[in-house]
Amino acid sequence: MSGHNKWSQIKRQKGASDAAKSREFSRFSKLITLESKKAAGNISSSALAAAISRAKGINMPKDSIERAIAKGTSKDAGTLEQVVYEWYGPGGVAVVVDALTDNKNRTTAEIKHLLTKNGYELGSQGSALWAFSKQGGGALTPNEPLTELSSEDEEVFGSLLSLFDEHEDVQRVFTNARGYETTDNE
Repeated sequence: MSGHNKWSQIKRQKGASDAAKSREFSRFSKLITLESKKAAGNISSSALAAAISRAKGINMPKDSIERAIAKGTSKDAGTLEQVVYEWYGPGGVAVVVDALTDNKNRTTAEIKHLLTKNGYELGSQGSALWAFSKQGGGALTPNEPLTELSSEDEEVFGSLLSLFDEHEDVQRVFTNARGYETTDNE
């Protein structure tokens, strides 16, 4: 019978988990490269050390970490820049997306496409940021009161968050929806 082969199931599950792990490693590699460039390769820099320890926390291989550091300190290193996107989601939820990219125009177009495909529009700079307070390390915490979502809005919002989670350039998603305050892809 088709579809009842144990090896096929194992291969499919392993492929899915390997793809998720690859996305996480790619995100951390970009973050380590950026922090390495800022710190000129100084591993004792607090931001670089924090990025390395978080990468080790998800079991990123040591050679991948060293490659990312070397890439950030090399002369021909690409320019990575941090960009922030803001928009309003289902139920009027304020959303701030923190991304790290080597091509701002490509990433902006991809984020706009994700939003318009789902019936939302990218907001202007500062349009949703007012709903958050800045914390150390670039983190944002939502101001009170948090927005409550209906069950339909919660389902739609969960699917939107999973789309952003699959996007390679997205590092973190901050929202003021109760129960979804921060989605950390790092």
